[in-house]
Amino acid sequence: MEKSDMEIIQSKIYVIRSTKVMLDSDLAELYGVDTKVLNQSIKRHIDRFPQDFMFQLTESEFEFLRSQIVTAKDLRKTRTLPYAFTQNGIAMLSSVLTSDQAIEVNIRIIIGHGWPLVCGTMEGDSRRSLC
Repeated sequence: MEKSDMEIIQSKIYVIRSTKVMLDSDLAELYGVDTKVLNQSIKRHIDRFPQDFMFQLTESEFEFLRSQIVTAKDLRKTRTLPYAFTQNGIAMLSSVLTSDQAIEVNIRIIIGHGWPLVCGTMEGDSRRSLC
């Protein structure tokens, strides 16, 4: 059975620092660009991304997340700590990435049901959460 677009988006939402976020690598995949390209675009417009829109994971957050995600093989390849984007940060991405695919994905993330509450602790039972 193939996953719907919303199921794919929902599977890429995590709770970190008690905030629902999506990682830069997951967003880049959805937008059809390399993570490096996504992050370069953001750095050119960093003034649009205050800390409540985007933050970089700490080493301990990243290690915990990497150990919990079933499909963490992509995370193992990264040499830098990933960035996490809140819903506001994702909305702001639409002003930075203007391809048709990026706009369509942003609409699905923002107005769809893509922000379920998934929360736990590092010792908790939720495999997709980090609060």
